[in-house]
Amino acid sequence: MPLTVERIRADVADCLGEEPADIPLDENLVDYGLDSVRIMALLERWRHEYDAKADFADLAEQPAVAAWARLLGAV
Repeated sequence: MPLTVERIRADVADCLGEEPADIPLDENLVDYGLDSVRIMALLERWRHEYDAKADFADLAEQPAVAAWARLLGAV
């Protein structure tokens, strides 16, 4: 099963203790409480479960679900 935008959003929401619907697609996730440790944890999960190839630096530079979906090749 490929990584999807919905899965990224749900994983971010879970990490932040929020509902997926409360996580915007195009806003800076740092403003919602996401920090570098959580970004790394999410990336490691996606590398393990979906063989994601993105770099931490790329995700940290563009901390938004839509940007991550592009970087991670989500469908």
